[in-house]
Amino acid sequence: MKLNSIKYSLPATVLLVASVWFLTAFNMNSAEKVGRPVRVVSLCFKDQDFGKIINLVDQEASKGTDMIVLPETWRGQTQPETLQGETITALSKLAKKYKTYILSPIDRTDGKDRYNTAVLIDREGKVVFGYDKVYPYWAEFDLKAGAVSPGANGEMVYDTDFGRIGVGICFDSNFPEVWQALRDKGAEVVFWPSAYSAGSQLQAFALMHHYYIVTSTYTRDCQVYDITGERILDEKSGDVTIARTTLDLDRVIFHENFNMKKRDALLKAHGNEVEQEVFLDREQWFVLRAKKPGVSARELSKKFEMEELVDYQDRSRREIDKKRGYDFTKKQVVTN
Repeated sequence: MKLNSIKYSLPATVLLVASVWFLTAFNMNSAEKVGRPVRVVSLCFKDQDFGKIINLVDQEASKGTDMIVLPETWRGQTQPETLQGETITALSKLAKKYKTYILSPIDRTDGKDRYNTAVLIDREGKVVFGYDKVYPYWAEFDLKAGAVSPGANGEMVYDTDFGRIGVGICFDSNFPEVWQALRDKGAEVVFWPSAYSAGSQLQAFALMHHYYIVTSTYTRDCQVYDITGERILDEKSGDVTIARTTLDLDRVIFHENFNMKKRDALLKAHGNEVEQEVFLDREQWFVLRAKKPGVSARELSKKFEMEELVDYQDRSRREIDKKRGYDFTKKQVVTN
């Protein structure tokens, strides 16, 4: 059975806190958290001993985190393994022990088929989601153990207990349709395990689609892009780079259009709870974030009938296509 055919039951962002949190901060209860903070650890390396990496995952998970992400097929592509293989078995034990999610790409075999799959393990140590690389790199079709099959673009997002995540892998960075699909499916943060850095390519996608992007690479650099497109983290070392970061998934980005009076009313009524964090004058965008525990900038903006930027873009596309009489992208007739 292909991993993407499994049906899972899904459980019911310009400032990044890039500094290391103290353990007491990691153990905050929900009432003490400002916004919707998600603690992420990205490990970036190449050709490292399996036991060493498992020990590092153990050490980082013990400090408290919500997600640990590892690079693309970090154990190589010479001996494909199943979901019951050594890699996922070892990581599942750690995920359960420390109550954290772990995203680990593996060279996965499924019967006669082979995939480059990013496997998500939940806080209970269970495999709950898998993304098969949609665009394998050319060399992956010539591997001695058999060609890697392209993913079917089925499962791309998953609803964790902290928000909706999306996944792309390495060569996927060259294909805008992958990133558009991640946006269309509602990804709030996209994890991108890879053999290389990509850099400005990813920045463009974060800019256009307004989700966070977090990388984990062979090139030992971790980059994080904000919902505004700004690169807010870029860490690299000569061995294993351990990048620890916190993302606030409650931060909301808006266009000026049709929102300014509503924004002013919101800030007048709730200025002690929510603030305008940044205003991008040339883009005419602004970001709101919560200032106090227990407050959601997103939920308050909804009460004041503000329209988020992605929703504004989608509505504009849809309604203008109706006036045009056809879908501009698909060249299909649009009916009312």
